[in-house]
Amino acid sequence: MKILRIIAAVCTAAAVAAAISGCGGKKDGGKEESNVKKVVMESSNVKTLGRTYLKDETLWLALSGTGVDFSYTGKDLKITVQGDEASRLEGNKDNYARVAVYVDGERVIDDMVDKEEEVYEVFSSNESKTVNVQVVKLSETAMSTIGIKPIEIAKDEEIKPAPAKTHRIEFIGDSITCGYGVDDEDQNHHFSTSTEDVTKAYAYKTAQALDADYSMFSVSGYGMISGYTDNDKPKSDQTIPQYYESMGFSYNTFNGEKPQSVAWDFSKFQPEVVVINLGTNDDSYVQGDSDKAAEYTAAYVEFLKKVREKNPDARIFCTVGIMGTRIYTAVEDAYIEYMNETGDENVSVFMFDPQNSAEDGLAADWHPTEKTHQKASEKLAAEIKTVMGW
Repeated sequence: MKILRIIAAVCTAAAVAAAISGCGGKKDGGKEESNVKKVVMESSNVKTLGRTYLKDETLWLALSGTGVDFSYTGKDLKITVQGDEASRLEGNKDNYARVAVYVDGERVIDDMVDKEEEVYEVFSSNESKTVNVQVVKLSETAMSTIGIKPIEIAKDEEIKPAPAKTHRIEFIGDSITCGYGVDDEDQNHHFSTSTEDVTKAYAYKTAQALDADYSMFSVSGYGMISGYTDNDKPKSDQTIPQYYESMGFSYNTFNGEKPQSVAWDFSKFQPEVVVINLGTNDDSYVQGDSDKAAEYTAAYVEFLKKVREKNPDARIFCTVGIMGTRIYTAVEDAYIEYMNETGDENVSVFMFDPQNSAEDGLAADWHPTEKTHQKASEKLAAEIKTVMGW
């Protein structure tokens, strides 16, 4: 993993020593203090990616794929990332947030946020240039969150939001959508945020293929009526619908808050397409039992109503199958029951091809590899193009 870090230098010597060192009268980034302006990561300055939350001038990222996208014109750009409670917990290395920074499409930072604050040197040039910069949270919401603090640039430099893409799409899912284990192609290994990379998963790849701005709501192990279970008892506390109307879900806090306590304003992002990929974890509970399948179907119908309420114009795609297709019939039943009950026909049902481990391998805990994600994204993008006429 390529990691580039810079720790800002602090001038603590006497005035003469400061003059010799060249630190006196300048900010840590080397800009004259009187020539510095502060840019807060808000929608007037940057394009936000996914569900973000601005608090006390820090933009907080929780869900996979959340971040910012902007153009920077200048010579020297540094970005300060703030860790949450998880970044300061002893023995928590498998749960630190993973973050990437891109400059003109090239990943220049790939790091685990394991302290309260990190300063990254993102771009440096002898002459002023305009570059595209993206900050993307690669790991999922449950284990850790991060904040992007205001950026200090020279007054003659500029930060502007990246332009909107052609389309808008939302993904609702579980570990598959998060990119669980995609950087660890050993099925016998287990969960770590360091091997999650949402940009290598089918959802992110589908958005890229469709030239779509995206939002994702996904948590590993979570389902429609049950999280992953190894017995016949449901884990009813591990479900997506209960948190869908919030910023996300996390076991840890940032500035005394948790993402699930922050209500999401759906007017900020109205997608043309919503993809629901929930059922893989439910299947560990349902196990083909008809009564449990009916319970799943009924909950799915109610969730579809909620998704429709929040996204009145979106085409909703009900999908499952990458890690098993057994529960697909119950998904179809939900699709049919929902249409019959509501008369809403702006929905589709779609089954992914199951992963082929012989051809494409397996990632940690038998999750899909990037090859599998690529194939899934190609099939889903083609289906969306056909249905939507894109």
